[in-house]
Amino acid sequence: METAQSQEQATPGAFTAFARFVLCGGGVGIASSFAVAAFASWIPWVLANALITVASTLLATELHARFTFGAGGRATWRQHAQSAGSAAAAYVVTCVAMLVLQQLVAEPGAVLEQVVYLSASALAGAARFAVLRLVVFARNHSPAAATVRPVHATVARASAPAGPAVLCRAA
Repeated sequence: METAQSQEQATPGAFTAFARFVLCGGGVGIASSFAVAAFASWIPWVLANALITVASTLLATELHARFTFGAGGRATWRQHAQSAGSAAAAYVVTCVAMLVLQQLVAEPGAVLEQVVYLSASALAGAARFAVLRLVVFARNHSPAAATVRPVHATVARASAPAGPAVLCRAA
């Protein structure tokens, strides 16, 4: 049986987890862009994008569960749903950023569009990393285990030299 200490050691630190998040998410993202282009030659682009988005989100969630956050094993349905929700929120952020750009600049150039899109993607990605690390793939500890503290007994003497010893619990 695995101890709590060995489980904590298996959990990667924030920097390592973020590097893995970028590697896994970026790798899946690049592969997805090629897959959308390939499928779009057979089916409408909107449908190809939707299908690849679903498949890539499922794949990325599995990679994040097994590799990025060290959750140990396959992602649960709850984790898949929460991950999909965070991916949808990130998608909305990038869409809103592009809509705001279109409202503020009549004809933005390609460079400005890329700067806005990539900036929004970076912010959404950082937020998504935080949600996945702190909520979706957070280690679940039972409430009882989280509140148990070691008890250290000490012997204290009463003010009278011949008084009884009293056991005190350290807080």
